Amino acid sequence: MEVGVFAHILVTAVQFILLVKAYESSESIEVAENSSPFSFLTEYDSGPSFDLTTPREVTVLVGKTAFLSCSVRNRGNKTVSWIRHRDVHILTVGRYTYTSDQRFTALHHRHNDEWTLQIKYCQARDSGLYECQINTQPHRSLFVNLNVIEPSTRSLYSLNPGQMPVSDSGWANDPGEWVPKRKYNGERIPKATILGGPDVHVDHGSRINLTCIIQYSPEPPAYVFWYHHDQVLSLDSPRGGISILTEKGPITTSSLLIQKARVSDTGKYSCSPSNADVSSVNVHVLNGEKPAAMQSGTTSYSDIVLFQVAVISLILLLTER
Repeated sequence: MEVGVFAHILVTAVQFILLVKAYESSESIEVAENSSPFSFLTEYDSGPSFDLTTPREVTVLVGKTAFLSCSVRNRGNKTVSWIRHRDVHILTVGRYTYTSDQRFTALHHRHNDEWTLQIKYCQARDSGLYECQINTQPHRSLFVNLNVIEPSTRSLYSLNPGQMPVSDSGWANDPGEWVPKRKYNGERIPKATILGGPDVHVDHGSRINLTCIIQYSPEPPAYVFWYHHDQVLSLDSPRGGISILTEKGPITTSSLLIQKARVSDTGKYSCSPSNADVSSVNVHVLNGEKPAAMQSGTTSYSDIVLFQVAVISLILLLTER
């Protein structure tokens, strides 16, 4: 093992030990009765401080991925950690994860102030306060409250004695009649749809343009993530040329644009909103060849855009009824 690597591990271990000791011996902060647990969070006069505009309430559906963000200014050489408040379990220290639960991951990009705790496959037991802590003396903390909730339409999938099983698609058995499952017992099930699926063909060097429609949701999704295979797509991806535009409303639209398509861009793309199931399509980047389904004719980019506009307009008309 190289000396530099050993020294780095040693420094990290020392920081971890100091963090534990600081947590055990730090002064507790009094919170007035009936006040919010976040009420003591104020700007510090000097040294590291938190960006208090960061959301401190995060709501996610069971089984989805939660991202708890903590923005720290003027961090200097201090370490940022995430601690689960209910059992005082240290989850992450810096960019390192200190838990055997592989659902938890520390996310941080070297050149920004964000320290994010990612929790995959959230369960109801994950609900509660999470502490973002800076190892100053005494330590400085910001709490984020995670709410993991069951879908409001979960009851639509439960069966009464004698009721026929209901599949994940198609029709649901409403007493006296069969109705489309997207509207059952007066409630609509949140749904995400990527237009143009299940297969999208683009020419090499052209632009990949995917549009995801999220509808039948009681409120807009807190976030919409795009995936290529199992990797989250972001604006600072090493691939470059990626842009994502999300417009929230009664019907939320999220568009993924990838410039200069490459063969390596081929594969499964998924739109994952916080409040609906994932929608996926398969993108095929063509090197001059035509897929069998397109041999008899060609579809121009303007035709595709026109089709997408027509579909969105139809959805809006149906929703207003």
